[in-house]
Order: sequence, then C-alpha cells, then structure tokens
Amino acid sequence: MNIKLSNRLKSLPPYLFVEIDRAKKKAAEEGRDIIDLGVGDPDRPTPGFIIDALHKASLRPETHRYALDRGLPELRIAISRWYKSRFNVALNPDDEILPLIGSKEGISHMPLALINPGEIGLVPDPCYPPYNSSIIFAGGTPYKVPLLEKDSFLPNLRHLRAGVLNKARMMFLNYPNNPTAAIDDGSFFTEAVRFAKKHDIVICHDAAYSELSFDGLKIPSFLETEGAKDVGVEFHSFSKIFNMTGWRLGFACGNPEIISALTKVKSNIDSGVFNAIQMAGVKALGKVDKVAEGLKALYEKRRDVFTEGLRNAGWNVPKPKATFYVWARVFGRYTSVSLARKLLDKAGVVVTPGNGFGENGEGYVRMALTVDKARLKEAVDRIRRVL
Repeated sequence: MNIKLSNRLKSLPPYLFVEIDRAKKKAAEEGRDIIDLGVGDPDRPTPGFIIDALHKASLRPETHRYALDRGLPELRIAISRWYKSRFNVALNPDDEILPLIGSKEGISHMPLALINPGEIGLVPDPCYPPYNSSIIFAGGTPYKVPLLEKDSFLPNLRHLRAGVLNKARMMFLNYPNNPTAAIDDGSFFTEAVRFAKKHDIVICHDAAYSELSFDGLKIPSFLETEGAKDVGVEFHSFSKIFNMTGWRLGFACGNPEIISALTKVKSNIDSGVFNAIQMAGVKALGKVDKVAEGLKALYEKRRDVFTEGLRNAGWNVPKPKATFYVWARVFGRYTSVSLARKLLDKAGVVVTPGNGFGENGEGYVRMALTVDKARLKEAVDRIRRVL
C-alpha cells in the first residue's frame, strides 16, 4: 500500500529535541558518560504534597470520569486567585480561564481557532518550535520576526511590511524567552498591545517561565498591560515551576472570546485534563510562592556556578536574568551545529544548536541548567578542555 502523507506534515522540519535525543542515545549506547544540557526538562522531583494530592484525588471514583471541557471550577478559581495575588490581574473563572493538557497543547491548537489557509501567523525567530509548526498545521503561513541581540532579543515590529500585516491574524510572544532567556520589563508589551489593536492581530503570550527569575527580579504578565485583555491571551505551565513536565497541566487565560474559541477547538479534539491532576494543580497553586522561592534559589546557584566557570575558562557567556537557559554565542570558527557536535564528541556534553530554533539562532547554542551543581562543574571542566 502506498501511504501518502499530508503536505502539512511533509513541510515540518524534524522536531529539534527528537534529533537531540537520538544523538544522546547513540552516545550513551557507546558507553560514554553524557552530561545533558539539551532539553529543558527539570531534574528535580515533583513536590511531595502535589503527589499526595494526586493520589488522594485518584482514589475518588468521580475523578475517573470525563473532565469538563472548561476544566474543574476549583482549578479555575485557584488560577484566578493566584493571578490576582501575583499580577494584580482580575480574571473571571467562568470565561477567561481554560485548563490545558500542558501549555504546549493549547499553544499548538490556538492557530486552529484563528488562522485560515493562506493567512499569516507572526512567529519570533528563534523560538520554541511549536509556534511555527502549529501555524503550519492550521494551514497558515508562519512569518518569521527576527529576535536580534542588538534589540535585546525583542521583535522590531516597525519593520513589518504592510503586505504581511494585512494577512497576519496572530502573533506569538514569549517572555521570559526560550531560547534566548531575554526578558521584557513591560515596555515592549505596551508597544505590542498598540500594534495588535492597530492591525487586528491576536497576541498569544507564552509565560511558561514567569516564575523562574533571579536576583530579586519580578517578571510581569502580559495581561498587566493596559488593554492586553482586549487583544490577547497568556499561556502558563505547571511543568517548570512545579517540576511537573510529565503531568501535562497548564492553562490559557485572557480575552473571553479567544478563550471560547480555543475551548471549542479542544472540545472537538480532547476530553480535558484528568480530574485528579487538576485537583493536584489546585494544591500546587496554594503553595506556589514557597515552591518558586526554592526553585529560584536552586537555579540561581546553578547559573552562577556554570556561567562564572565558563567565563573563567575563556567563554564569555551571559548570565541570564530568568529561565534556566544560557544562550551563548559560539566561539572560534564554529557554527551552532559544529560546536554542538564538538562538545558532544569531545566533551560528552549535550547542548542545543541555536539554529534549531530558527535561522536567527545560528551562531548560538542553548544550555539548560537542569543538572546539579556537581555535574555543571564537571561540564565546565570538560568544555574547558575543548576551549
């Protein structure tokens, strides 16, 4: 039988982290000790009180049934309370909050609600790969908006042509940013809201790393910006702040019309998040400040050990203010890929080549602080030998 794949699927590049995993497994099969700074998967366990909440909820037969399309009211109320406390943003639990099977799921389905074939979605470059692929799956055309170091890795919206803007229906943003670790103090969000209103473009802001900031820095929400709820939504994840990557729990919030559209898409695709996981999410949000304080301290120490070690070794890497990523220029005559290969082959250290996040990521590599301090020190020693 001749099975023909869809043009949409054929047009997708290989998923970046799958390729990294293949290279890592090959090295491990060769018996080499690998230090994995590639995929941003937290190495710490989910806090015990969240696991206990899941266990207790899973013993209740009513949690075994289909979840409601809009998620449990208890979780939406808990999200609303946290948003008010953390960002001073009021959200209506009934129509401005939607639980997700991880923020990646909601991000990937959002263009299905907003993009028609032939229309444009504005995508930062470099970026988290699902922004690009989700627009392709919806039949739209991704238009890359460069994130350049000279612009502090913020989009220059003034350079977008009228022909592009006339077809653009949505724009992905992400601060603190993956992969660059760039932040916005809120001033760019103000510009983005004006831009969205002028051109009727929906803003989809990915805030997965909002609670991972250092040196006492408080990260703002896009929805804090005046008029933001008129033009967009924000996505949050339980994965990074609660070490719950495998649990798949997140949420979207903001403009009720956009939330309603995403709800309609999801109701035709999935049956919601397992109710016991949602109940565990309620418990998690009740102690978010305490958990975040501990994780910030953990990653800040790792950041300092790693970046100061590499600087002392002769690689002038930046010290990120947020996320658990170090976005560093390659050294010597290396490209992103050739340096990543060199570090894997000669040092047994996995890093992510920047061009895997987009053409403007060429010349950089991303390194995740998701191993303990001892392993980070060892990674520095191994990289020093390559330097």
